Order: sequence, then C-alpha cells, then structure tokens
Amino acid sequence: MGVNIRIGHGYDAHRLIPGRRLILGGREIPHSLGLDGHSDADVLTHAVMDALLGALALGDIGRHFPPGDDAYKDISSLKLLAQVARLIDGAGYHLVNLDATILAEKPKLAGYIPDMRQSLAKALGAQVEQVSVKATTEEGMGFTGRQEGMAAHCVVLLETKAER
Repeated sequence: MGVNIRIGHGYDAHRLIPGRRLILGGREIPHSLGLDGHSDADVLTHAVMDALLGALALGDIGRHFPPGDDAYKDISSLKLLAQVARLIDGAGYHLVNLDATILAEKPKLAGYIPDMRQSLAKALGAQVEQVSVKATTEEGMGFTGRQEGMAAHCVVLLETKAER
C-alpha cells in the first residue's frame, strides 16, 4: 500500500460590520469593523476547518456546528477547530501542512500573522512550521476590495498516522 494522503480545500467569506470585534486566526485585530457571523466569524479559521473536513469528506462546518445552534453563538472558532482536529485524529490522520490566504483590503495583517500561525497550530496540536498564513488585497476589486467583507482560502495535506 502506498502513502495514504488526503488534500482538502476550504473557503469562507464574511461581511464586515460595525460593532463586532475582528478575529482572524483566533487573534483580535484592531479595526473599526468586525466580521458578521453566528460564532466569532473568524473567516480564516473557518476556511481551515472546511479544508480539514473536506480532506476526509466529512462535510463542512455548517454540518458540524450549525449556525442556528445557540451552543455556538459567539464561540471562539479555535474551540471548534480543536474539535475538528479530534475528528481528524479519530479518523487516523494527522496534518502534514496547511497553507491559508486571507483576502482583506484593510487592516494590514502582516504583523499579526505570526500570532495567527501560533494559535492555529496550538488548536490543531501541530508545529507552527506546519502552518502557513498569508494575506493579500484584491487591489480594490470585488467585495473584499470594496471593504464589504473578508474571505480566506486554505489547502491542507493530511496523511495516515501509520505513514508518519
């Protein structure tokens, strides 16, 4: 039997609104707007979770953490990510690496990325070297460029624990 690997892709987007904190990768980022959502609306962590779940064909985060369920109201997405990590472990897989990109016009995120990497790695029980986070703008184009919202993409590579 060859190496058993699984690749997953995740995408998420949330509207920017006043009166909410901006949480990305489990870290609060100073900004005049925050992301709208049932949980903390951490668009980066949501994309990571969808990529992990998708790699093993386990559905999406809405299936596991329904947005209408009060148990998840304003919950930290890092807590949900830790639950997803347990599902991955229970399925007999471990994270090889993840690569995520945040699409946001403002604020500038480069200074916060090391903290985001650390908090995601901790929630996943992984090494920070396994977690890549980048940020880019869309040069004023689309909903992120008009600062109506933020989005994130993530790809992950999982392999069976026996291959470790």
